[in-house]
Amino acid sequence: MTDPVLAAQGADVLAASRVLRCASGESKDAALRAAAGALLDHRAAILEANAADVAAARDAKLADSAIDRLGLDEDRLVAMSRGLCDVAMLADPVGEVVDGSVRPNGLRVERVRVPLGVVGVIYENRPNVTSDAAGLCLKAGNAAFLRGSASAQRSNTAVTAAIREGVDAAGLPADAVSLVADTSHDTAVEFMRLDGVIDCLIPRGGRALLAAMREHATVPYVLDGDGNCHVYVDADADLQMARRIVVNAKTSRPGVCNAAETLLVHRDVAASLLPALREAMPEVELRADEATRALVAASPASEEDWSTEYLDLVLAVRVVDSLDEAIAHVARYSSGHSEAIVTASVAAADRWVREVDAAAVVVNASTRFVDGGELGLGAEVGISTQKLHARGPMGLRELTSVRWVLRGEGHTR
Repeated sequence: MTDPVLAAQGADVLAASRVLRCASGESKDAALRAAAGALLDHRAAILEANAADVAAARDAKLADSAIDRLGLDEDRLVAMSRGLCDVAMLADPVGEVVDGSVRPNGLRVERVRVPLGVVGVIYENRPNVTSDAAGLCLKAGNAAFLRGSASAQRSNTAVTAAIREGVDAAGLPADAVSLVADTSHDTAVEFMRLDGVIDCLIPRGGRALLAAMREHATVPYVLDGDGNCHVYVDADADLQMARRIVVNAKTSRPGVCNAAETLLVHRDVAASLLPALREAMPEVELRADEATRALVAASPASEEDWSTEYLDLVLAVRVVDSLDEAIAHVARYSSGHSEAIVTASVAAADRWVREVDAAAVVVNASTRFVDGGELGLGAEVGISTQKLHARGPMGLRELTSVRWVLRGEGHTR
């Protein structure tokens, strides 16, 4: 039986979604700008709450990568505020006519974008997701029903309070953005089963969360899956370019889903590239096959290492004999997130794009570009590794549905 507090909260969010679906683009943009201002107005309270979360995480001996995802500072908070303003400047997808035609009988037919309704987001340890999800959902005419992790609850509560204040001040219902207060496992399961309230559920977290979704969720969901991302350095690669890309993909922010976790290197360039990479990123632990270990210091890789999303300064490395072998390795171990090739060969790049099955395929660039902001979406509510209804970074259009609109003049069939 659903907790009555959660049920009542869900009813309020559902009511807010019905107001939002009819809201004008101007009113939604005003609410986003007001929320952005409120984040900065309440920066002291937000940073104080976050400092308490970070201190508790350190006491609990969370990994450094987890603490990095959890932490906020002045720059990150300003970026969150700016992100809401950026979303406000994007084109409103609601009402967009995807296509249309006039049937031979004169019936006019269109497919038009409409909001999903209530978007539930269940996420771990990242308070910036609170503002990203709220902003994108609101712009697309959806209510954002949020359930964060216990480790970030103080931060999430402070961020949500500021956003709700801004939304309310702009004349839209504050319950357009609502955070579940109870972070227990039981409430998380109940949240996944809010049929009749949540129209689409998006998880952002690790394997345990995704497994729980598959086991318990009864509402429609989009899987934001593991980011076991690969970089393959081809025989025809520019090795200086390859070094820059690998270092960036692994070390710029190792605790995020678009960081590289496995490096595949063609045997023809391994002796030149691998020692240079070892020198360029000495802080990274390498877990490697025998051919790699003959060239650089590394620990032996286990079978599990090839399929692990480390979210840390750890990289699995394998030497391959061909592009075919690299593609086969990716097909076996990839989580379907982002896969990159570094090559000067147009033919090899074209094969990679055509044959590698992932939400994003990348040629001569870092996997770190697979991000809603970097791809012009303003922000993202998640990165889908499934194929329906969205794939890859989920921005505004992915937070809408398409429905048919038929206009006749007394037509009968």
